[in-house]
Amino acid sequence: MISVTFPDGAARQFEPGVSGLDVAKSISPSLAKRSVAMTIDGVLSDLASPLDRDAKIEFVGREDPRALELIRHDAAHVLAEAVQELFPGAQVTIGPVIENGFYYDFHRDTPFTPEDLPAIEKKMREIVARDEPIVKEVWSREQATAYFHAKGEAFKGELVDAIPAGEKLNIYKQGHWLDLCRGPHMPSTAKIGGAFKLMKVAGAYWRGDHTRPMLSRIYGTAFAKQEDLDAYLHRLEEAERRDHRRLGREMDLFHFQEEGPGAIFWHPKGWVMFQKVIAYMRRRLSLDYNEVNAPQLLDKTLWETSGHWQWFRENMFVSQPARDQTDEDRLYAIKPMNCPGHIQIFKHGLKSYRDLPLRLSEFGIVHRYEPSGALHGLMRVRAFTQDDAHIFCTQEQMAEECLKINELILSTYRDFGFEDVLVKLSTRPEHRVGADELWDSAEEIMTKVLADIEASSGGRVKTGINPGEGAFYGPKFEYTLRDAIGREWQCGTTQVDFNLPGRFGAFYIGADSEKKTPVMIHRAIFGSLERFTGILIEHYAGHLPLWLSPVQIVVATITQDADDYALEIAAAARKLGLHVEPDLRNEKITYKVREHSLAKIPALLVVGKKEAAERTVSVRRLGSQAQTSMPLDEALASLVAEATPPDLKP
Repeated sequence: MISVTFPDGAARQFEPGVSGLDVAKSISPSLAKRSVAMTIDGVLSDLASPLDRDAKIEFVGREDPRALELIRHDAAHVLAEAVQELFPGAQVTIGPVIENGFYYDFHRDTPFTPEDLPAIEKKMREIVARDEPIVKEVWSREQATAYFHAKGEAFKGELVDAIPAGEKLNIYKQGHWLDLCRGPHMPSTAKIGGAFKLMKVAGAYWRGDHTRPMLSRIYGTAFAKQEDLDAYLHRLEEAERRDHRRLGREMDLFHFQEEGPGAIFWHPKGWVMFQKVIAYMRRRLSLDYNEVNAPQLLDKTLWETSGHWQWFRENMFVSQPARDQTDEDRLYAIKPMNCPGHIQIFKHGLKSYRDLPLRLSEFGIVHRYEPSGALHGLMRVRAFTQDDAHIFCTQEQMAEECLKINELILSTYRDFGFEDVLVKLSTRPEHRVGADELWDSAEEIMTKVLADIEASSGGRVKTGINPGEGAFYGPKFEYTLRDAIGREWQCGTTQVDFNLPGRFGAFYIGADSEKKTPVMIHRAIFGSLERFTGILIEHYAGHLPLWLSPVQIVVATITQDADDYALEIAAAARKLGLHVEPDLRNEKITYKVREHSLAKIPALLVVGKKEAAERTVSVRRLGSQAQTSMPLDEALASLVAEATPPDLKP
């Protein structure tokens, strides 16, 4: 007999080989009916899996969050079955679960188009309604090879051929269709439910190799409940409406072009907004940080010393003088990081323990290679600006510095409208530099700091651990914020580094007059300022707070009789520090209102002959149909107060 222990601690005895389904039935028919899988000692497994040893098991219902991956995995198999029923001769390859859904790759002479999706989805619903049992069989490698090659499934055959000889393979059958798969799966296709949708088609090379055949990929998504699917589709619609690339065009902020892949062409309005973000951060740092600037181009040997040449080389751009201009034979790298340059600044001149902590900041432009297919507007570029800083301190000062950085990061996010923040500690990666005892010490200190962050927030800040996701030179805190439609963006970081200063021979003189290696804390709040600007545009759907908007006011005339008054208003507003543009065009006011609403101008001051005579303005705010008549001085005073950056407000 074997002993099966349940989550409540109760245990029962069963014959070896009993299935999870039989165990569920022995407890309650309703439990068996609502379960779609189980965990065996914490590992998700098929409900039909036999139990041949003592184990802890837990049954998983369809609406358990752990079942969502199974729903999507089963939906991928049903997609493949539907395609092969509708399009005989289409070969299946792989169909994994991905974030927010699944996909399946097919090889077909005629690639799929969006017009094919409704018919495929309809067939999927038929298969789900057939409630086909999903059964696992274990085949030998030879049996699987013979089957797939006989069926003309060359890609599946290649996958089988790559599996070591003698290894058993899992085959999952549903009805007359089957697939090579590790599993697990739910008991039948009906368990998928109806909350799924096919989303799009795309091309993909077999095994990601451009020298291999091009496949046709179909993406889909699935959820346990229809309301979850509806909410997800609504979020996608919202995300499309808020897409910073579209809003960037409508607001005339920036553009991209082929001659500068991954580089941003900032237009005047976009550059004003970008500089407002920098100005805010520069004011916040002015009391505690010394701003510096390190070279863009540095010799390869510096990057070898830092370790970037070994760990980060594939992401770096290199440069060498033209042979016909110089006999210099040196290789340079355009900096992907600011930290080695800041260490050189720290090393320039003798430092004492009394000089620490020394905080150096830089709005440094860095360059990192990203594959062209990964580039995405402001969110993924090759050239970007970091709000970077490095704190050189003693080990005793490290915890306090991390807490100060945390307070700065959280207050900054609040000023930009982000209240929901997650802080995670990323621990040592597999490939790293430095002795384990240094990592032990750093992780111990940062674990205590993480607990302090959670405690001091009163539960407002969530915390967690990212095992193995630290930088190659030290553990780090990662700050993830949630935007207006629930998406998460990882922005800020605090990275503790016991290694890099020592690699460069940086030191300070301690109280005992001995040389000591400082701890170096790498800190960024926005991360990439370009990316953070894109996040802001999408978070606010272009309806930026007045203090961030590149054009805060447009003064629009109804008739030419008000032109002089409109210019007087614009001049007065500029003297008060407001960004204002007059619109004196001979166009109908309704046309002007529509145009400036599309450009996301926060405040429209409408003036005509009547307003000029009374020295009033009609104020119309973005997103509102209402107009409010106000005395000019009162309107400008109100707008000045609203346009004051949050860090400058009393």
